Amino acid sequence: MVKRSLQASLAGIEQAKKAFAYKGWTQDNLAYEVNLKTRQPIWRFFSGRPVERHVFIEICSVLSLNWREIAANPPEEFPELKELGAAEFLDIDALVQQVRSQRFDKIQDQYGTLQLLDVSRPVRIDDIYIDVNILEEIASFQWLEFADLQKFTSKEFDRFGLSEVSQTKIAGITAVEIYSKLRVLGKPGAGKTTFLQHLAIQCNRGKFAANRVPIFVTLRDFADETRVAGEFHLLNYICKEFLTCGISDPSVLETLLLEGRVLLLLDGLDEVLHQQSIGVVNEIRRLSEKYQKNIFVVTCRTAAKAFNLRRFTDVEIASFTSEQIVAFAQKWFTAVTKTNVYQRQEQAVEFIEKLDLPENLQFRRLAVTPLFLHLACWVFHHQNKFPTQKAVFYKQCLDLLLGKWDETKGIERDEVYEGFLLPQKLKLLSQVASATFEQGNYFFEQRIVEQYISNYIGDLPNASTEPEKLELDSEGVLQAIELQHGLLAERVRGIFSFSYLTFQEYLTARKIVASYNLQALKKPLERLVTHLTEPRWREIFLLTVAMLRNADFLVLLMKQEIDALVAQDPYLQKFLTWASQKSLAAPESAAIRAFYLALARTPHLTPYFALVCILDQDIFLDAALDNLVMECKSNFADAHACDDALSYALAIVQDASLHQALQKLKDLLPDPQQSRERFQTWGQISYPAWMERLKAIIAKHQNIQHQWYFSPQQQQVLQQYYDANQLLIDCLNGNCEITDVVRQEIEASLLLPIKELQERE
Repeated sequence: MVKRSLQASLAGIEQAKKAFAYKGWTQDNLAYEVNLKTRQPIWRFFSGRPVERHVFIEICSVLSLNWREIAANPPEEFPELKELGAAEFLDIDALVQQVRSQRFDKIQDQYGTLQLLDVSRPVRIDDIYIDVNILEEIASFQWLEFADLQKFTSKEFDRFGLSEVSQTKIAGITAVEIYSKLRVLGKPGAGKTTFLQHLAIQCNRGKFAANRVPIFVTLRDFADETRVAGEFHLLNYICKEFLTCGISDPSVLETLLLEGRVLLLLDGLDEVLHQQSIGVVNEIRRLSEKYQKNIFVVTCRTAAKAFNLRRFTDVEIASFTSEQIVAFAQKWFTAVTKTNVYQRQEQAVEFIEKLDLPENLQFRRLAVTPLFLHLACWVFHHQNKFPTQKAVFYKQCLDLLLGKWDETKGIERDEVYEGFLLPQKLKLLSQVASATFEQGNYFFEQRIVEQYISNYIGDLPNASTEPEKLELDSEGVLQAIELQHGLLAERVRGIFSFSYLTFQEYLTARKIVASYNLQALKKPLERLVTHLTEPRWREIFLLTVAMLRNADFLVLLMKQEIDALVAQDPYLQKFLTWASQKSLAAPESAAIRAFYLALARTPHLTPYFALVCILDQDIFLDAALDNLVMECKSNFADAHACDDALSYALAIVQDASLHQALQKLKDLLPDPQQSRERFQTWGQISYPAWMERLKAIIAKHQNIQHQWYFSPQQQQVLQQYYDANQLLIDCLNGNCEITDVVRQEIEASLLLPIKELQERE
């Protein structure tokens, strides 16, 4: 029997010391990483003295070294497992350590790195992994009324998530510690496989389930081998893997299982072809019931929950929290990019800041899973910004889910809808998205979505006309879309939605622009414009404008619809005429008209000032003066507030006479340090006249003599008119194809009354 210790060679010590110095650790740090209670083994290792074999191998692993290159006279294999049958191993703990030592390098090599999408080199799992959270309740298992889900607005849709309403989350490793038989569900790209790899590595290092042997099985590989062998036998499959590590005695695995010393990680139950799934599931059941003392963790896409594993607890991987998104981004830019450390950290900070901006809400909606968050980081890294052409990014995401993700992982699927190429899949999904979105439905019953699918299939060449056959086909296609692509998700029993609202919006816009010529496009665009004042259609307009080869027709339709909103109200037309006249002397007339619109609508400009700022950046003085009046009017008892508002206005005033007049008023304000009683006396005696002088000075400067009074209905129309103009400006400023003539005409005629518009024709 060979000794159960190893020692480093002189050359190995030098190599280890360099790796240790690169880490910048102390020996105590290294001892902690190796899960040792004392640093004495670390000292022995660097001194060239014998160290327990599993400790020696773990030290090398933590330092990213090959233990065979570091050890003096490393053994070709560890023969004691051959010399003794496992049953003769009286010390089961010793057997566990022995098997782990024998398989240590292989586990680290196979599961210690990740191959990220579009990244040319593997990344260490330790450098990128973020601890996942687990939901113990599966929403799609629950029964809820359709009306309960219809109450969710578009803003609440993302918070609803997949089974994340008012649920407590627990750490993934905690779930494995609680439940010895666990099935981990999750949507595509949620991190299921990476979670299992993390468990395998942590167990291999003795940092989790230290008294067990980790065994990782990719179920599709097991099923493929079984297809050749003709029988399902998971133990034989694992024994073959043991044999590659020099463990030839089958009783070793049997002993470990009987003693409950195995952490069996079974990945990708959904990736097994349908004809093999029953055999694989039965084998998992048989093994888990025969060897109940062990820990069994199976991963599967949420949509494949029909595979019932008796006595297994189902949980689901939760979407990333804001904190997890930040942590992932920081790790991603450090591990994946090749810039210096400072630039990596700087870009990570910039990514996080920009992801939280309102204009990037659509990216934020998607970046809640490792897959899409990685894609967002990758795009941001190369462009140093989020793409202005959002539609292109969404198309990349859909292409990924509709085929590329499975191709990257080498997964062969049952093709239920055989013959459907990517364009056909997108067309079908676009029809479902458009029909449901137009009806205002973010959630829809299974029978409804199956009817949409049936209608699409029925229009295909050589389609069956038998209702029963169409019904079965539509059921199969819905299951395939949910399971294989994760684009439709069963939220609760019998009720579906798109997995991300962003995809429903993108596919709806795609359906609108799918026509091949302008004549065919007219009707869908005219129908779209009828939703101009509905906030939930805002993103559809922005996407459609960006996706059109020429958006002239759409933006002109929008302009006509916007002008029609106020065309029939004489008082509103009179108001617009007044605003137009006030703007005649200004170089940026549209901006001035927008300012007076906002000024007349509300005393405080904050919610309505955005349009003015987009059109002209030099109108802040008027806003400051208006704000000055309101501050002094509402805070006459607060000398500090009046004084601050006056100081701000004085700081940006250019006109000398106005500056002098305001300064005189400021000098008349009582000293804020005076007693409260004296200031209240000033407020009662002198304030009214002071306030009238202030309003007169500002009115003279702005030449605003007219007071406008709008009914509640008129206020609502003005709000819609203002918001619609804001949307039109956003469309013009977006990444779209609009001719210069059309752009200039729209910008020049913004916010004009009907009479002046007619005169321009």
